[in-house]
Amino acid sequence: MSKADLPSSIDLDEVREKYRQERDKRLSRSKRDIPKIDGDLRHYLNDPYTVPQSRAPLFDDVDVVCVGAGFAGLLCGAQFRGAGFKDIRLIDSAGDVGGVWYWNRYPEAKCDVESLIYMPLLEELDYVPTMRYATAPEIGEHARRIAKHYDLYDKSLFHTTVTGLYWDQEIGRWHIRTDRGDTMRARFVVICIGPMSKVKLPDIAGIDTFKGKAFHTSRWDYAFTGGSPFDSNLTGLKDKTVGFIGTGATGLQCVAPLGQSAKELYVFQRTPSTVGVRNNRPIDADDVRKFEPGWQRRRQENFTAINAGIPCEVDLIGDGWTILLGELLASKRYQSLSGDDLARQKELLDFEMMEQIRQRVDQTVTDKETAAKLKPYYNY
Repeated sequence: MSKADLPSSIDLDEVREKYRQERDKRLSRSKRDIPKIDGDLRHYLNDPYTVPQSRAPLFDDVDVVCVGAGFAGLLCGAQFRGAGFKDIRLIDSAGDVGGVWYWNRYPEAKCDVESLIYMPLLEELDYVPTMRYATAPEIGEHARRIAKHYDLYDKSLFHTTVTGLYWDQEIGRWHIRTDRGDTMRARFVVICIGPMSKVKLPDIAGIDTFKGKAFHTSRWDYAFTGGSPFDSNLTGLKDKTVGFIGTGATGLQCVAPLGQSAKELYVFQRTPSTVGVRNNRPIDADDVRKFEPGWQRRRQENFTAINAGIPCEVDLIGDGWTILLGELLASKRYQSLSGDDLARQKELLDFEMMEQIRQRVDQTVTDKETAAKLKPYYNY
């Protein structure tokens, strides 16, 4: 694709300027961490799913402590169990295993990576996801399945946050302190925390004094809205006017059931999302069980290589991630180019992909003014 191939109505320099304007919005001070001390915003961190249980502090000694009980902690726990370790402890501030999939129970929550890749240890547990892009309840249940299979619940601590680590060279042990008064020791400590479950709030005036009902999507209050993670009919909102802040992947999934259920819905957007076609569909478990052993690892490595820009003879996944990024990053057509030519080709190809997404907005949204506000202007 060259500049001459672009639609005659497109000014590439004008598009670049729009990209710069959107970049400046993202670089502005628009997010902040929830304070770690008690305050007017502390309620946004409350767990609506599990009631914390009181317990006495622990002062014991274990083989392994995994800080975090999401997929990283579960995988580390499974590997340590397979290596013969007996005393394995997961510690997490959530009320159960699952990490981000413990917290994300908002309506219509799904994964955007193929479940045959994303959900770990499928072969080991002989489990086949029901859908190509699994729902949050199914992913959360699989996290619990892993914990049960590898006997990781027995010594795990939930609603507990690690506050300090100290290596004792004399005895060859870590000392671990928590906010529940624990001071335990472990031979190994693995940090398994990620950013996806960290609550962020918009930095807007009045958020700390607002007296109406408000909650973060990762702390969805079904007692107020009605419905459940399995039922997106939010009957409690039928007479309510709802404001929703953000149109990222979470917002895109929430707004449809909110719009269908609430009396009125206002959506506040800073940056439009790139919205592709999910093409979700059921998975035939019998077909998957016919795959050669080791199929999940091969599939994961193929997906990772394509996304890292490594040319592959075959694309085992064939979805929006690998088709688009394979062409952009891993195409052999561009391996002989270097320097400015390669950068130019990637910019043009990236523009072409984004232009297809912008054209899809025009095809979907009939009001031209609204469509213009929903078109994303940044690199894929």
